[in-house]
Amino acid sequence: MSTPSLWSAGRYDAVAEQIAPIAGAVVDAADRRAPLYGAAVVDLACGTGNATLAALARGARVTAVDLTPELIELGRQRVTGADVTWVTADAAATGLPAESFDAAVSNMGIIFVEPAGQVAELERLLKPGGTLAFSAWVRDPDNPFSAPIAKVFRPPPNPGYTPDQWGDADTVTDRLSAGFTDIRIETHTHTWRFPSLEAVMTFVTTQSPVHVAAFARADATQRDTLRNEFESALSAHCDQHGVQFDSGYVVVTARRR
Repeated sequence: MSTPSLWSAGRYDAVAEQIAPIAGAVVDAADRRAPLYGAAVVDLACGTGNATLAALARGARVTAVDLTPELIELGRQRVTGADVTWVTADAAATGLPAESFDAAVSNMGIIFVEPAGQVAELERLLKPGGTLAFSAWVRDPDNPFSAPIAKVFRPPPNPGYTPDQWGDADTVTDRLSAGFTDIRIETHTHTWRFPSLEAVMTFVTTQSPVHVAAFARADATQRDTLRNEFESALSAHCDQHGVQFDSGYVVVTARRR
């Protein structure tokens, strides 16, 4: 599901700006489990570096990993002169030394990677007792960012896993319990805000890589239907102040055995 061509489509930095507060929640959760000051932290599927910036602010030494060179370059431009190393690599096959990190963080990143391989790499990278912290969306059939895609593409493409599976507590426990202990799941709400319906439609049609990819795989008829479905779903959350709606997410933390 996660490929460089997917994440280089559109303008991921527009997404990163929207979800930056979630990165702060992830790093806060990691820091509560074990202070990050002076710690070696790996930010997996780092995007443009939101969690990297948050970890640096807490005094960590960060290695930021992403599959997409364009996003790594944007991250480098945001962070200069700091204790950070940028690596272009698959989050599930980083090539980094085993047991070299005190903590691993990810903000809406590793959830897009094949789960078994990703969990194995997390176990490999973390020192025994190391901290894992990441965020994941919670499945919501009425979410206006996902419902139109599900409605137009029936049945939806099925890679064998979906990112929002990580928002389910039983799934988290099943996937992590062999290699991790003291698994904790915090529930949160993220509020999306756009100044107008036009602005959010620009976001889904030209900026958000996941949505841009949905339009790209649609045929002409599906593309028109998809646009109409998004306009209808998002209009329901539009008033004189713009478009605003909530999405549930979780922050998962755990200790490597």
